[in-house]
Amino acid sequence: MAKSTNPDCKQCRREGCKLFLKGERCLTKCSFDKRPVVPGQHGTARKKISEYGLQLREKQKVKKAYNLLERQFRLYYEKATRSKEGTGWAMLKMIEMRLDNVVYRMGIGSSRTESRQIVNHGHITVNGKKVNIPSYQVKVGDVIAIKESKQNLEMFASLKGLKVNPPKWLEFNTESLTGKVLAEPVREDIDLNIKEHLIVEYYSR
Repeated sequence: MAKSTNPDCKQCRREGCKLFLKGERCLTKCSFDKRPVVPGQHGTARKKISEYGLQLREKQKVKKAYNLLERQFRLYYEKATRSKEGTGWAMLKMIEMRLDNVVYRMGIGSSRTESRQIVNHGHITVNGKKVNIPSYQVKVGDVIAIKESKQNLEMFASLKGLKVNPPKWLEFNTESLTGKVLAEPVREDIDLNIKEHLIVEYYSR
């Protein structure tokens, strides 16, 4: 799969906000806190950004935060245009309910990239069946668990008894290493500062 080769911290600086691409490290040793300017020789210079530039940067920010390719992102937008909900929110909700993001939100993976690898390697089950597709759309009532035969792996055994704080639409029991989708997310559950109307405007040009 195509992937940006730029350092994670540089991507955050380019988008002007923390994208939490390194998980817990973003809360402690983060270069964005020390140098929150656009990378490059002229990063500190003030530049007026066009309307198109604002729309593009907003799209890129969400793509990088959720680790999506352009084709994937465009497909979410096209599906959202057929939704009865507002296009921007419908798109974000579909992205938020991807299995790799749910694994991250439950605290199983420390970042979305790690969570995608966990799903890809077949460590996760949905309703008792192994699912190794990161883009799999979870539904309300789905039971998400770490595969029983993988629970003794160090990365999962270390979760035992830990206190995690998933968003209110999810729950995760660190004793049984099992979680559940309690509801669909609401707009307030998105912790990134996203202006989805700019993304809709970008694709509506």
